[in-house]
Amino acid sequence: MMHDVKSFLRANSTWLAMSGVLLVMLMIEACQPAAAQVPAAASQYKRELTRVVQQEWGMNGRVAVHAAQVHQESAWRANVDSPVGAQGLSQFMPSTSQWIAEIYPDLGSAAPYSPGWAMRAQARYNRWHWQRIKSTADQCQRWAMTLSAYNGGLGWVNRDRRLATAAGDDAGKWFGSVERYTNRAGWAKRENRHYVSHILLTLTPRYTRAGWQGGAPCPS
Repeated sequence: MMHDVKSFLRANSTWLAMSGVLLVMLMIEACQPAAAQVPAAASQYKRELTRVVQQEWGMNGRVAVHAAQVHQESAWRANVDSPVGAQGLSQFMPSTSQWIAEIYPDLGSAAPYSPGWAMRAQARYNRWHWQRIKSTADQCQRWAMTLSAYNGGLGWVNRDRRLATAAGDDAGKWFGSVERYTNRAGWAKRENRHYVSHILLTLTPRYTRAGWQGGAPCPS
């Protein structure tokens, strides 16, 4: 019996070696699905987005969150228009682009189809919301409310927090608390809640694993 095994191994040594290499390659590929799920178009903006976020948020700014947000907004398509009129890489409505350009003249004239302008305005607009959202349980909850405000407006987030408080829930926590409360239309609630959870719980970890700076603020 032992002689038969040795003969088989000698006769099939090349095949076994190749099979081993293939197995290792398949294991490596299986362990790296995240990077493959980041659109190829994102790579051309990685360096500039990193610089922009670091400039607006500091050297440890969450580039991965901003990248995930661009992914959700436009899938890295700089010239795309949404059915409701949002424009460019970061999907600003024309009125929002004009407002941002007015309150931040250092950004220059509104140019939502310019990737550079869109990324700078996005980082600045996120920062604007972040600074106005106080008393949250942690950075995960604060980011969730910041993204909800970017998508639907700060006024809605404040109203949702007041409704949570009135119901005896925790206005400092988005997930499992504030996200449950709103008086906006059903479709708007669903879109807003999906926007937040998809960016923070699905896309940000993906970009973090793919090597984008800043880490994920929420446990995945």
